[in-house]
Amino acid sequence: MKTETTKRPVVVVAVGGNALVPDNDSLRPEMQRQNAELAAKHVVDMIEEGWGVVLTHGNGPQVGLILRRSEVLRDSLPVTPVDLAVGDTQGEIGYMLQNALGNEIKRRKLDIPVVSVVTQVVIDEKDPAFANPDKPIGAFMEESEAKGLAEKEGWVVQEDSGRGWRRVIASPKPVRIVELDAIKHLVQQGVLVVCCGGGGVPVVEGTQGALSGVEAVIDKDRVSAVLAETLNAELLLIPTGVEKIALNFGKPDQKWLEEITLSEANEYLEEGHFGAGSMGPKVEAIIEYMKGRPGGQGLVTSLDKVKSALKRETGTWIVPNPA
Repeated sequence: MKTETTKRPVVVVAVGGNALVPDNDSLRPEMQRQNAELAAKHVVDMIEEGWGVVLTHGNGPQVGLILRRSEVLRDSLPVTPVDLAVGDTQGEIGYMLQNALGNEIKRRKLDIPVVSVVTQVVIDEKDPAFANPDKPIGAFMEESEAKGLAEKEGWVVQEDSGRGWRRVIASPKPVRIVELDAIKHLVQQGVLVVCCGGGGVPVVEGTQGALSGVEAVIDKDRVSAVLAETLNAELLLIPTGVEKIALNFGKPDQKWLEEITLSEANEYLEEGHFGAGSMGPKVEAIIEYMKGRPGGQGLVTSLDKVKSALKRETGTWIVPNPA
């Protein structure tokens, strides 16, 4: 298969792990495959619209399943470290997306290779997040079981939204994408790249440059912002569960946003319009990307509306401030 070196504007698309697993029933492999096939149709739509696509993805439900299996079998099998679980899901989800994208590309008689890159992301071992772990992972447990494992395994555990107790770990900021040069080369050759799955495998760099995995998870929107900036991408697209961003979401004075400037996005974020556990991290990631990539733009919309959103018929666009 030939690669396509024609210059296309680059879009980094940060697909959430819930796109493949929107509910507990979707954890079944056949359902994840069906959802990957649906996501592939929307991604290939972007290619047909003239974009060079770089795809990142979340892995929350999938890595949670791996860790739950590990916890259930901990008396008979070695516990899976978090960095290995992230690497596992990069291969698993990358394969499903590669397969679905490749089949959709062939169906449309296009000639674009697809490849997944197992990606390591360097973090700072002195990141303040390690002093205050707050990212829930793994299975829900009774309080007594959670506290027993905390004592036995050295875990930090917390009660999670009234649903039970869970292990929590640090979510440090990404510093550097290790495989960036390889990703850049593939993108320049016209390859559809799937990378930075689950925020990347978290690693720390030793004094002589050796990399070691750590027990942490990296936010996929944050690392997508770093990726989009360093690739000099024209657009960072973050699909979500709603068609547009809203001010005062769910309230009588709710207002849907069609286009806002970088300054307006930052102002609304600081005013608390976007929830810390929902839209906030997405808007924050786009702001960070646009600060480092003058002229870049951000787009938030639902995956099924991407094609029309790219024509500016829907979605919320975040654009540079007027000159």
